[in-house]
Amino acid sequence: MGVTKSEIFSDYQNKLALAARVLGHPARIAILQHLFKTDSCVCGDLVGVIGLAQPTISQHLKELKNLGIIKGNIDGTRVCYCIDTQKWEELKELFAGFLDQTASDKSCC
Repeated sequence: MGVTKSEIFSDYQNKLALAARVLGHPARIAILQHLFKTDSCVCGDLVGVIGLAQPTISQHLKELKNLGIIKGNIDGTRVCYCIDTQKWEELKELFAGFLDQTASDKSCC
């Protein structure tokens, strides 16, 4: 297997690629949408809402938390999650910098 040579890419390119990878699963998008819709901390009701098993939900939450766009607080035996609004704004800026690029009007093909 080939080794990913992330060191040859800029910090910006690596951050953008990591964020795209984490956001590249529909379950994670559904989790984020639910957290935004609820607009408060969510404690344990994601299984019923998303429709996946608890271990699967936990893995997706872990990926989102590792990226930093959600926060988790321990409430007894449960962990409650919410959007980290500061990190979310940083993520929006990260993607905007990439998506705001414009291509020339010249036909390439």
